[in-house]
Amino acid sequence: MAFLKHFFLAGGVFMIPMVICSVIGLAIIIERTIALMRRRVISDEMVATAQDFRAGGDVQALHAAAVRDGTVFSRVLQTALSHLDSPKADTIDALQVRARAEAAQLERGLVTLEIIVGVAPLLGLLGTVSGLIRVFAEFGRGGESIAEAVGIAAGIAEALNMTVAGLVVAIPALIFHAYYTKRVEHYMSEMEGLCLDLIAKLYRQHG
Repeated sequence: MAFLKHFFLAGGVFMIPMVICSVIGLAIIIERTIALMRRRVISDEMVATAQDFRAGGDVQALHAAAVRDGTVFSRVLQTALSHLDSPKADTIDALQVRARAEAAQLERGLVTLEIIVGVAPLLGLLGTVSGLIRVFAEFGRGGESIAEAVGIAAGIAEALNMTVAGLVVAIPALIFHAYYTKRVEHYMSEMEGLCLDLIAKLYRQHG
């Protein structure tokens, strides 16, 4: 604990926005980890219900199951089921609009995480430059006193600590941003396939 306190204090004033970035990034990572759990997006029960549905089946029962399920996939299905009186092309258009809206919700916070990926190393670089300026300022005084040696050491510590802090914040943010982005793409691709298959069955039934 004392080491962390010393680490942050040695980082100088630029450590404050770095800490803010780390807290925001951690909050987004935790929130998206929960929000992107498969059971919240595409439940296995709803997938099985959609795949087991056959042309001529009970559409009302399918709609009721989608309402009960409450996942992203079920909401997209409800959109398709509510447009069965429209031409197939219109139903697919409505489905795509709803899918884009749901995808935007799934990606919520990822833009902020991407910003942190870019900002954290820059803050680290800014702190590093600040520390080096401090070091060269001490060298410029040309003395060999204990105070000047302490000033040089503090400047080096600020430079190195900010470099480390920038990478420590940016690397996990980059990893999770890439992971969540691919996860959302996978979910949307899976839902698209399931929905188009179900629409084909529904329009064979109503054709």
